[in-house]
Amino acid sequence: MKNLLLLLFALLAFASCSKQTLKNNVAITGIDSKLRPGDNFFRYVNGKWYDSVPIPASQTGVGAYMFMNYPQRIRLQGILDSISQSRNPIGSPEQKVADFYASGMDTVRIDERTYKPIKPLLAKIETINDIPSLMNFVAGEAKMDNSSIIAFGVSPDDKNSSRNIAHTYQTGIGLPDRDYYFKSDSSTVAIQESYKKYIATLFQNTGSNAEEAKKNADLVYDIDKQLADSHKTKVELRDVQANYNKIAVTDLVKRHPNIGWADLLNNLGAQTDSLDVGQPAYYDTLNTLLQTIPINNWKIYLKANTIARYADDLSKPFVDAAFEYTKVLSGQAVQKSRGEKMASAVDNYLGEALGQLYVKKYFSEDAKKRMLILVNNVQKAYAVRIDKLEWMSDGTKQKAKEKLFAITKKIGYPDKWKDYKNVHIARDTYFENVVSAAAAGYERQLAKLGKPVDKAEWYTTPSTVTAYNNPTANEIVFPAGILQAPYFDNNVDDALNYGGIGMVIGHEITHTFDDQGAQYDKEGNLKDWWTKEDYKKFKSRIQQVIDLYSTYTVLDSLHIKGDMTVGENTADIAGIAVAYDAFKMTQQGQDTKKIGGFTADQRFFLSIAKIWRVKMKDEYLRLWINNNPHSPPVWRVNGPLMNTSPFYEAFDVKPEDKMFLPMKDRIIIW
Repeated sequence: MKNLLLLLFALLAFASCSKQTLKNNVAITGIDSKLRPGDNFFRYVNGKWYDSVPIPASQTGVGAYMFMNYPQRIRLQGILDSISQSRNPIGSPEQKVADFYASGMDTVRIDERTYKPIKPLLAKIETINDIPSLMNFVAGEAKMDNSSIIAFGVSPDDKNSSRNIAHTYQTGIGLPDRDYYFKSDSSTVAIQESYKKYIATLFQNTGSNAEEAKKNADLVYDIDKQLADSHKTKVELRDVQANYNKIAVTDLVKRHPNIGWADLLNNLGAQTDSLDVGQPAYYDTLNTLLQTIPINNWKIYLKANTIARYADDLSKPFVDAAFEYTKVLSGQAVQKSRGEKMASAVDNYLGEALGQLYVKKYFSEDAKKRMLILVNNVQKAYAVRIDKLEWMSDGTKQKAKEKLFAITKKIGYPDKWKDYKNVHIARDTYFENVVSAAAAGYERQLAKLGKPVDKAEWYTTPSTVTAYNNPTANEIVFPAGILQAPYFDNNVDDALNYGGIGMVIGHEITHTFDDQGAQYDKEGNLKDWWTKEDYKKFKSRIQQVIDLYSTYTVLDSLHIKGDMTVGENTADIAGIAVAYDAFKMTQQGQDTKKIGGFTADQRFFLSIAKIWRVKMKDEYLRLWINNNPHSPPVWRVNGPLMNTSPFYEAFDVKPEDKMFLPMKDRIIIW
């Protein structure tokens, strides 16, 4: 009876998927037919493009994925240029984004003010004379989106996902990650020196002489390094259990007398009797350093932090100093245009106001409807795959499917837009506009403390080219920004859409069941729902992913960090597998007809290679490897396809091909 029900379910899933009609047959061009697909599929599909496309001087890379946000910002700039020339009703989304943008474009006014906007803050730092006054300043700045030595936020409780609680995290460093302070290779040393030079320049721009500025920069770097020594590594941060530490405020007061948690929380406006202290070792160290580092040194540190926080919002010398550091870190050759920067700033501070305008112009309801069909079909295919797993028991399978079908799907844009009524915008005060938007964002967050979680809230803007899985809400989110070619096109055939956005959908669903997501139940609570034996088998397969990806060389002798990227790599492997299964449920997936010389299956896999078509500078690639939890784009293609048997069949991959893995070594998790 059970098998009969499963068969009926599969047939119903097939029926619902197969109703999709074929769309326009888009030709696939640029294939390098001199290469064997099984040697390097990324190069086979993208090599000609890769070898000929220039990286714009103002960018660190070009192509799909996150680099599509560059043309997105140009689109947004077009919207902003248009509405900033119009009269807009006071308080309307159009007025706020237009005036914010116009104020940021007025570089003459910004340059005239030099660093006057932050002089009151620097003067306030000068009045600090003890630890309580230091922490009072830190709290005030935290409310303006300046974390300095305290990173505070409000979000769902990992073990009671229906309620919002207070969280704190490790912070306090200026380099991208703790490891940058402890490496001695030439590229890292160059970044260290560039960072010190940047801090010194900021001090010179605010009146220090060169000798004093260098001395201050060295002092700041030393404090940074002491704080960094307490930081968890990026791999350690993946342990969701170890990074959940809900502690009573009364206990924290005793544990950290120098931090003064009771007064700090009061100054933050946070009424709570407990905190989730993500990384307690950081706050243990901070508590000690507050006592051992002289107050005058802390004042210099806070000045550096404050100037750096606002450098891009001040006059040209500050903006230029920030860019010189960025150039060494990422390889970006020249600064982005002012219009692109301001489009990004508006999106950052007033993202859903701008998003309303973007969606009206660039995202259709028909696209949203088709996208929902794609998501539903991939979800159905995932259930079938779970039922077929040989390593998982029936009881765990049932719970996995319950979690799968409890996923909330958000597509395009929020049902309820954020209200920016507390953000005060004027066309001639860019700095104050930034501060007002940041303060309003903090107050919006603080208002959630102790309240039920708003399941309708989004954590990215509609125009951003991204997608995400939120484990505490058990939701997957696909903003309008990613719902465009090459990921999704409402006018192309299923093969391209399932190979494109279908893989992304499968990827995001898999985050529900990756090394982190698998520890949350269907309600989004950090709670064990596995049998011990099943979880042991699951972890062994996760280790296979870590081991395989750790063998991939990216740049010189630099390897992918398999243990840091395991969640994303797992999602890529399973994402392709389930997207393929969903595609085979469609009419085109069952057809043998060729389009432009390629079978439907081949078009599916060609689409996968195209959505990760990216070229980036070596400096940025090095930054990526050290900090990004995703593998570089070439391995988001070749890595998972090496583990995808239908790919071998579609392109006749042979044992002598470089991408060939014996069947016994191909990883199947979901």
